[in-house]
Amino acid sequence: MTDITIKGASVKTTGFLPAVGYMADDFLLTRTDLTDIGLKDFKGKNIVLNIFPSIDTGVCASSVRRFNTEATKLKDTVVLCVSLDLPFAHARFCDAEGIKNVVPVSVFRHKDFMNTYGVVIDEGPLKGLLARSVVVIDKTGAVIYSEVIRELGEEPDYDDVLGSLTRSGIPVPPKKASTQVPLDRCTYTATAESSRTFNDDEPCDDGRAG
Repeated sequence: MTDITIKGASVKTTGFLPAVGYMADDFLLTRTDLTDIGLKDFKGKNIVLNIFPSIDTGVCASSVRRFNTEATKLKDTVVLCVSLDLPFAHARFCDAEGIKNVVPVSVFRHKDFMNTYGVVIDEGPLKGLLARSVVVIDKTGAVIYSEVIRELGEEPDYDDVLGSLTRSGIPVPPKKASTQVPLDRCTYTATAESSRTFNDDEPCDDGRAG
């Protein structure tokens, strides 16, 4: 359970997002053409799950527009925009906005997604809808980013979300190979009385220094 706020008012939720470091559970979601897709359909790709209450709210719409722009910069990555809206609502919005770089999907047919990947608003006028959150799954199927946006009226931290891909070494270009193996920095432990660890700025002489 995660408490969030809506315009500053505290609201309770139920459910938990998958934790970073765990393997992602399979899921099914419904596209605008009413076909279903799941985790296995994106084998070999990174997946960004942009989860939100409804495409017919301003902040949710803005998040879809922003991810639609950012998706063109991401290598081997698909962005799924997930809500309880019917596929028809997703199709209407994306057609009107020219959204083509993300995949809009609905939970309406497969509510179990809300238990394994969703935090559900549990009170107030938006009760039953998904709270705004983002989950990033890498090519191996591991969760590398997982966050509930604490204020429903705020957009995700896009730099932090996209940075999770960079931190995992996904879109980073290969570095020029080094011709010399760097020496390890010396680390040694002081006396038993102090048991402090010191780091020497000089590399260890393990025979490679000549």
